[in-house]
Amino acid sequence: MTAPARHVWAALLVVYVVWGSTYFGIKVVVETMPPLFSAAMRFLVAAALLAAFLRARGTSLRVSRPELAGTSLVGLLLLAVGVGVVHVAEQTIDSSVAAMIVGTVPLQIIVMRTLAGESPARATQLSTLAGLGGLLLVVAPGLGDRSTALGLALMVGASISWSSGSFVSRRLRLPRDPLVASVWEMGAGAAFLSVGALAAGELGTLAPAAFSARSLAAWAYLVVVGSLVGFTAYAWLLRVAPISLVVTHQYVNPLVAIALGMLLLGERPSPWSLAGAALVVASVYVAVRAESAEARGARPAPVAPRGTRADPTASGSPSGVRR
Repeated sequence: MTAPARHVWAALLVVYVVWGSTYFGIKVVVETMPPLFSAAMRFLVAAALLAAFLRARGTSLRVSRPELAGTSLVGLLLLAVGVGVVHVAEQTIDSSVAAMIVGTVPLQIIVMRTLAGESPARATQLSTLAGLGGLLLVVAPGLGDRSTALGLALMVGASISWSSGSFVSRRLRLPRDPLVASVWEMGAGAAFLSVGALAAGELGTLAPAAFSARSLAAWAYLVVVGSLVGFTAYAWLLRVAPISLVVTHQYVNPLVAIALGMLLLGERPSPWSLAGAALVVASVYVAVRAESAEARGARPAPVAPRGTRADPTASGSPSGVRR
């Protein structure tokens, strides 16, 4: 399938800006809204809207038990922990720092692939070591403050959960239609986050009258633009654009997030954090280029079994972040 270049670049710009802006959106949401509750409602509403769209289009939402189990695990690792915990972490850390940490997800997946017995290219391995060193530079300035250190630890944990979910998803049986899979994954994520919100006491102290218009607007933006528009643009790009072009969002999104945090929230990352971010972005760039070159030189991969999702962590494939 081909598409006009202007359409491809328009969709890519959407992915660049939308997914880069979600960290800013989350930071504004948690100013007055409970973190786990707001994340749960975000995914619940997004799942309902997407399900309504698919039903109107005549798409069946029925899944098998193995597919339900697979989407539930993905919803737990990627959305409940991988995204929900970001809401908690951004109560005490800057959105730009959160984005810098999430920027290491492609590198974390390469580590997981190596531990699983795969052999990424040497350039990929070296760039991964450099990028993880950049992660240390990002978090080091905040370790002296207890609340900030806790936020940083939660953020690193959230990024590892996202990496783990991305890595194991290739071994799970998931619906073939990615939109149907997303409905069930977001529904599962909302359910797990609701349990978390209840356990944390958020529901017992809920005070909707205290939610600011600014936070509500940011929450609506995350639902409609972050979760629906961004994913739709990304899914379309995967069908019509070269993967080497699509995965450029992996090193553009953190830059967008840093710029928005500085311009709109007055965030001022330390020189060490900015140096670490530059190292992370450069490392991801080198890793993506090396993986893409290796994929071009390899024989075609076998077709994935019916009902499974193509490996998002394989050479030349995206392992990006949907916030």
